[in-house]
Amino acid sequence: MEKKLENQVAIITGASSGIGEACAKGLAEAGASVVVNYPVPAAKPMADDVVNAITSAGNTAISYQCDVSKEDEVIKMFTDTIAKFGTVDILINNAGLQRDSPFVDMSLEKWNYVLSVNLTGQFLCAREAIREFLKRGVDEKRSKAAGKIICMSSVHEVIPWAGHANYAASKGGIMLMMKTIAQEYAFKKIRINSIAPGAIQTPINKDAWDTSAHLQNLLKLIPEKRIGQPEDIAKAAVWLASDDSDYVNGTTLFVDGGMTLYPGFVDNG
Repeated sequence: MEKKLENQVAIITGASSGIGEACAKGLAEAGASVVVNYPVPAAKPMADDVVNAITSAGNTAISYQCDVSKEDEVIKMFTDTIAKFGTVDILINNAGLQRDSPFVDMSLEKWNYVLSVNLTGQFLCAREAIREFLKRGVDEKRSKAAGKIICMSSVHEVIPWAGHANYAASKGGIMLMMKTIAQEYAFKKIRINSIAPGAIQTPINKDAWDTSAHLQNLLKLIPEKRIGQPEDIAKAAVWLASDDSDYVNGTTLFVDGGMTLYPGFVDNG
């Protein structure tokens, strides 16, 4: 792969598995030094496996524990990363989770927990990244941009999802937060975009693809008739982080096999 991200430093949150893992490997292959974030000590072995895979391929990575919903931990992650690598060029705001429930049965704890990680976590990480981008400014030897943020959203920033009100609300919030801060900082050469995955084969949605029957039911929602792979998202992330997308700002890139094409209407409803 062409080293389009050479000499750049990337923090990928929630990178010990799934989409985050694929993004970490993809950005490292493109030349970035990668911080593989994981949330709790129990996830360290998985994060270290990702780091080992990256370093075994001759690229640079470290693992770093940080709960993105905790302000002090986020600030320390950025401070330590800058101390080690000199700066941060790219943030992939990927950490996210689900705590599903019928709306009338949803506890305040479930609501707050999902919003604290999925939305507040992205706010905290984006804020620290932008502070560093503004401090450093543009370094043409690194990138045409002062910095790049990729917010991991979902098709559910636009598709309602019964039984998942907290998750859908968090993704809708990500969409408008992303657009607002992109508008606010575009003149500083900071690029902020989102990727909205559709159904991707990861542990978070295993119950949707773990049997043939479940998978066939899922494919009814996907015009392309295949479930996405984490690498589909990683390729999009590398492009958005590179100067190839230098004129792309404040946009959500849907990587969903056509899920947002309302496939229920394919036969005229």
